[in-house]
Amino acid sequence: MAMPQPSDDELARLVAALDAAQGVLSHAAKALELPDTTARRWREMAARRGMLGTKPILPGFEISRASAELDEAGNVHRQWVTQKPERGGPFSLPEGHVVKGVSALLDADGRVSAQWVKTREGDAALDNIEAIKEAFSDLKGLAKLPSLPKDADDDLLTVYALPDLHIGGRSWGEECGEDWDLDIACDTYRGAIADLVSQSRTTRHAIVLGLGDYFHMNDRTNMTPRSGHILDVDGRWPKVYRAGAKIALDFVSKVAARHHEVEVRFLPGNHDLDAAVTLTVAMALYFDGHKRITVNDSPSLHYYRRFGKVLLGATHGHTLKPERMAMMLAADRPEDWGKSKFRHCLFGHVHHESAKEVGSVRVESFNSPAAKDAHAHGGGWRSGRSFTAITFHREKGEIGRHRVNIA
Repeated sequence: MAMPQPSDDELARLVAALDAAQGVLSHAAKALELPDTTARRWREMAARRGMLGTKPILPGFEISRASAELDEAGNVHRQWVTQKPERGGPFSLPEGHVVKGVSALLDADGRVSAQWVKTREGDAALDNIEAIKEAFSDLKGLAKLPSLPKDADDDLLTVYALPDLHIGGRSWGEECGEDWDLDIACDTYRGAIADLVSQSRTTRHAIVLGLGDYFHMNDRTNMTPRSGHILDVDGRWPKVYRAGAKIALDFVSKVAARHHEVEVRFLPGNHDLDAAVTLTVAMALYFDGHKRITVNDSPSLHYYRRFGKVLLGATHGHTLKPERMAMMLAADRPEDWGKSKFRHCLFGHVHHESAKEVGSVRVESFNSPAAKDAHAHGGGWRSGRSFTAITFHREKGEIGRHRVNIA
C-alpha cells in the first residue's frame, strides 16, 4: 500500500517548526506530534520542493537554484534557495562490464540535460582469447612435431574420447571416499592416456575429442557460468588453467606420435563454457602450421565429421537430449547422412556409460575419469571411471575399442 503523502500546508508547518526548533528535527517532530521517521521523510520532501532554503542543506542534497528580492537600498529583503539530491561522483564502469550504449536528453538549444550510460557484462571468453593470443605470440607454431609412426592404416580412424575430466576439481577423502586434487588428476590422466594410446591400433587418422567439462570451473569465480553453482576447486584459476593446457598439449603430442593425421576438438561444457574456447585458441596457436595436427576451432557446441561411410556427431549434452542430437545429424549434415551407413553420436555430461539406438544412430555417453566431488558423492552416483578409444573402418564402421579404467 502506498504511503500517504503530506500536503504543502503540512510541509510548511514542519518548516516553521524546524525554524522554531533551530533545525533540531526531533524537537520539531515532537511539536507537531509526528514520529521522527515521518518528520525526516517530510523534511526531505520539503527540501526537494525548495521549501527549506539553506536551513539545513540536507545530507545528500545540494543547492540547485538561488533567488533574492532586494530592497531600495540593495539589501536582501527575501531569499529563495532550492535544494535537490546532489549529483554522484565521476562515473566508472562496474568491474567486468563494458559500455553498451549512451542515451542523452537534450534541451531546446540542443545541450545535454541528462545522460544515461548503458553497460553490460564483458565477454570473458573474448577477453581471455586476446590475452592468450598475446601470451602465445612468441610460441606460435613452435611445437615439436612427433616422429612419424610407421605402417598406419589409411582406412582406419581412432577417436580418443575425453569426457568430463573436470581438471581443477577437489575432493576430500573423509567426505567423498577419495582424495583428489590438481596434482593427482594430472598424474592420473597422463598415465591413463599414455596406456590408452599405446594399446590403440596405429591408424592413420585420429581425433582427440574433448566432450566438454574438461575444466571443472570456467574462471576465477569458481562457479558454473549459467547456474552459479559453487564448486569445490583446487588452486587459483591461472594455476588450474596452466596445468590443464599442458595436459591437453601432452595428450595431442602422444596421439600424434602414433597416428599420422590428428584432429583436435574440445567442446564447451556447462562447467567450462568459455575456458574450453580459450583452450582451443591456445592449442591452435601452439600447433599452428603443423602438417599433421589440425585444431578445430569452431565455436559451435556441436561437432560433426564423416569418415567414409561413418558419420560422427558429438556434443557435451547439457543443452539437448541425445535423441535430438541423433535427428540433428540428418538435418545439419544431409549430404553426409546420405553417404553414411554407420552413424554415431557421442556425449559427456552424465558421467556414466550408456548406449542405445535411435533409428539408425548409435547414441552413447562415457564414464568421467574424475573422482566424485561432494555433490556427486552425496547424490549417490557410483559409476565407473575410464578412458575409451574407438576405432572405425571407413567402410565397415566400428571395428574395435580400447579402454583404460581408473582404479
